[in-house]
Amino acid sequence: MYRVGFPGWKLAAKLGVPVRLRVYIKQDLEANVYVAQSPDLKGLVIEGHTLEEVKSEALACSKILLEQTLKKAVH
Repeated sequence: MYRVGFPGWKLAAKLGVPVRLRVYIKQDLEANVYVAQSPDLKGLVIEGHTLEEVKSEALACSKILLEQTLKKAVH
């Protein structure tokens, strides 16, 4: 696996090498929500009421953002 953000990760992903990224989840007790963010993938910020909801949404959104990032790299 190759981590998103490392040099050449876009090329590796285009060649079919599995990529991984860091996602940090914090609980906001005041707002009663969980917030997920990734330092590796710009724009990935997810909020949800349960941990499972945040995990599921983070996975779905990260796939979309990775696809968009790779499409931009082609042009």
